[in-house]
Amino acid sequence: MSGAKTTGGQTSAQANAAKGTWIVWAVIGVIVLGCVGISVINRSGGGDNVLPPTAQERGDTVPILQRSSASQGICYGWVLQDYYEYTDLSVGSNLGEGVAVEENAACPRWVQVVAKVAYTSESSESNDFARITVETSDDISTTARYRMQSGLERLGLTEDAFVDEPGWAVTRAAVSLPLLAAEAGLVEPAATPAAASADPAPLPEAGNDLWRDRWGYLLAVAGLLLFTALLFAVGFWQRGRQRREEAERQAQAAARMQNPRVARQAAARNPGRTPEGR
Repeated sequence: MSGAKTTGGQTSAQANAAKGTWIVWAVIGVIVLGCVGISVINRSGGGDNVLPPTAQERGDTVPILQRSSASQGICYGWVLQDYYEYTDLSVGSNLGEGVAVEENAACPRWVQVVAKVAYTSESSESNDFARITVETSDDISTTARYRMQSGLERLGLTEDAFVDEPGWAVTRAAVSLPLLAAEAGLVEPAATPAAASADPAPLPEAGNDLWRDRWGYLLAVAGLLLFTALLFAVGFWQRGRQRREEAERQAQAAARMQNPRVARQAAARNPGRTPEGR
């Protein structure tokens, strides 16, 4: 009888232990599921989407990288990623838009900037952040890589800049890589584009611009000058005519005074006065 009781007690204890173990695992499972659910909510409920570079920014960046790569003999590129989605939002290099330099047979030696930007939800206590790294081919030392990465911050390309304008910042960082690579001693400075050797086009003659822009004023001034000259000419002509008529009258009067007959006729017309003046 005592043996039967002992066996029954052991079975009950084992059942209680198994039940306690199941409860512990159930609690652990609930905690794990809660953590996963919170992370999913925070990731999917983020703020604005990470905006890639615009078409103009990409179009302006590629030619610069092409010139630098041809001059320095090294490939340059950029990668912009969404931190939570683990997707590439923008990839480009001196080989063109959408072409990466990493593991590319055309680029045995390469440098690229990789930016991972995260926008958190408004309900989250975490702030938006960015992770910026400079990645290189294996033949480039870690010291040079870190020097280039710290150089980005010196140029103002900080985490805040990537959070505020990720598309602009990543392309700006890409075009800064040739300068930073030269500062790190990896390559020689990129060659400065040569100035155009063609002679500049001659400037248009000043007279052409003057006539084209102010022809109305010039015609008005010319008309006024011609009108003034005409008035002067008419005035001189009339003055000369008056002088000639006055001279003719004086000549006629003198001629009459010299002719006695004419003088007597004049005295006869004026009886109160004699030729002798009496």
